[in-house]
Amino acid sequence: MLLRLTKIFQFEMAHALPGYDGACRHIHGHTFTLEVTVRGRPLEQSGHPKNGMVMDFKDLKSVVKKHFVDTFDHALSLPDTVAPEVLAALESEFGRVVVLPAQPTCEYLIHLCVQAVGPHLPPGVELWHIQLSETASSYASWWAEDNE
Repeated sequence: MLLRLTKIFQFEMAHALPGYDGACRHIHGHTFTLEVTVRGRPLEQSGHPKNGMVMDFKDLKSVVKKHFVDTFDHALSLPDTVAPEVLAALESEFGRVVVLPAQPTCEYLIHLCVQAVGPHLPPGVELWHIQLSETASSYASWWAEDNE
């Protein structure tokens, strides 16, 4: 029997989309909601403390926080097209500036999350779905089955 587990995270992040033709070209922030779903078969090992679990929620939380959320929480994300001296000044003044090779959109952040989290899941557990909400009414999602 295959089962799916989902863990939900929230983090605060500011970003800007330089060159964009709307208000998002300005630095602004969001409370992002990240939903990470994994899929696997429950452990069938009588007497084992994790018997019946696909993955311990605590372990899933640890992987996602360490390899993705902690990088972006309370950070300013900008593309590498921003002038190096501007990036240096922002980092010097405010600290956490994450420079990305693309615009820091929901879609690109999901791409990074898939790359960051997937390889750190235990054997037999696969990344199945990621949804990243930028606002209460705007989100992007990724499904493993769409990428097979």
